[in-house]
Amino acid sequence: MRATIIRQLDLPNLPSASGVEILGETVYVIGDDSPYLYRFGVAELRPGQTVTLFDTAHFSAGRIPKALKPDLECLTALTDTRTGETGLLVFGSGATAAREGGFWVPVGGRPSGATVYPVALGPLYTRLRELLPAGITLNLEAIAASPTELLLFQRTVGAAAGNFIFRLPLPATLDYLHHRTPQLPPVQAQHFSLPHIEGKPAGFSGASFHAGKLFVTASVEDTLDAVLDGAVLGSFVGVLNPDTPAASLASFALLQLPDGKPYRGKVESVAVRRTLGTNHYELLLVTDDDQGGSTAVLVEVRL
Repeated sequence: MRATIIRQLDLPNLPSASGVEILGETVYVIGDDSPYLYRFGVAELRPGQTVTLFDTAHFSAGRIPKALKPDLECLTALTDTRTGETGLLVFGSGATAAREGGFWVPVGGRPSGATVYPVALGPLYTRLRELLPAGITLNLEAIAASPTELLLFQRTVGAAAGNFIFRLPLPATLDYLHHRTPQLPPVQAQHFSLPHIEGKPAGFSGASFHAGKLFVTASVEDTLDAVLDGAVLGSFVGVLNPDTPAASLASFALLQLPDGKPYRGKVESVAVRRTLGTNHYELLLVTDDDQGGSTAVLVEVRL
């Protein structure tokens, strides 16, 4: 497997990109310290109208302060099979009490007037914490939806035992999130082993289903803290099967520049922009430099 960058674009006025999703001709991006959902045309990645997810008085400097930000890290598109409504599900990381919120954004033809529904995640996140090993902080970095399941990706930087996928049945989860039932959905937790750089394990950062394949990204950060940032050593692109968590049954490639040198940026999320051929894809990644800067990265992947 090879993953080679073919183009990089700055995303001005979009701080700390943390999640990306593609629906039709539109790219949606969230930032972990921003109150907006950003829209771009998929063909040229030109910015469009934004959607306000929540009101805040703390964005005047262009970023919500770390102690106050909701840390929106997880973004996926799905269709509610009960109602037929297609929308975007946005989750906070859960790493602190301020990061336990989320949103459901139905996708329609009037983005500037989109209705945004807050989603309370506290009880669900309490259940997820119960499934983690002692001493590991809940830190969700990605979400992906198949027709039947919702997958939540736990990243624990600096800990070999910290990468988990929480698997939830999609209909029951949506029933809970949309208040159709008070019953928490059942959850299964699976540990995954990810590659290393300089002896330090990668942690999940993004995920997206495409044509039955689960594409993921993972980055290596030199820190032991789920909240504090550290030096980024590199990032991986991978394809894995959640039913086979063994590392030997997953494919990963270190993200590289066109000259073959490793890319040292921190990839935050992934979506498949187009299929180029058999086992040949163009991915759209978003990155965050931990200083508020964001980029979109187009990557050619051969499996």
